[in-house]
Amino acid sequence: MTTVSDPLLIDTDVLVDYLRGRSEAVNYLDNLSAPLFLSVITVAELYAGVRNGQERKQLDSFINAFGIIPLDDTIAITGGLYRRDYGKSHGTGLADALIAATAMTRQLTLVTLNKKHFPMVKTIVVPY
Repeated sequence: MTTVSDPLLIDTDVLVDYLRGRSEAVNYLDNLSAPLFLSVITVAELYAGVRNGQERKQLDSFINAFGIIPLDDTIAITGGLYRRDYGKSHGTGLADALIAATAMTRQLTLVTLNKKHFPMVKTIVVPY
């Protein structure tokens, strides 16, 4: 069971909903008081879909509100093993495997809309 103050790793899908103004995502994220983190993988996924100009400036500002967790050798090895072990059975791609490894190695609760891709994560929240 997570508490209000447990640090959270926010998955890309929740952030995309927030940036698109989906009310459930906005209400959820705006009312969190816990420390919030992103994997560098999530940062890359967000920038892969951003348009230059105002949208890019807004994303730059938005990203700065989170702690960013870089990949290291432990996350890379763990993520590779997760991809190997769960890729076929759960559809876990390399990006999701690395996000899962970040959550597990840093002992963060993962907030995602796609629980199926993260069977290896012990503490997970599907927020809406």
